[in-house]
Amino acid sequence: MTYSDATIWWIIVALGLGTYLIRFSFLGLIGARQLPEWLLRHLRYTPVAVLPGLVAPLVLWPAMNGGQTDPAGLAAAVATFAIAWWRKNVLLGVASGALTLTALNMVL
Repeated sequence: MTYSDATIWWIIVALGLGTYLIRFSFLGLIGARQLPEWLLRHLRYTPVAVLPGLVAPLVLWPAMNGGQTDPAGLAAAVATFAIAWWRKNVLLGVASGALTLTALNMVL
């Protein structure tokens, strides 16, 4: 399916406007008012919910391998999770995952 230049620009403008309105609804309308406690409690879990959703498809079905699971990537993901959970330190987990991925890519 091909789009004309005008259609592509309308899509870009509509997506930009939609993004602006989503952010304005939260930041502009609420402003400096205190958020309710129940909302703050739920917002604390947003990164915990989003990051696995972004990482899991890249680990389990990487496009660069034609959808085949990469043993080095899977081992790095397991190392990242294990170290971060064991030490309760996300940065240490990310560093250990990066080192595991680098080492296994060199070996394999």
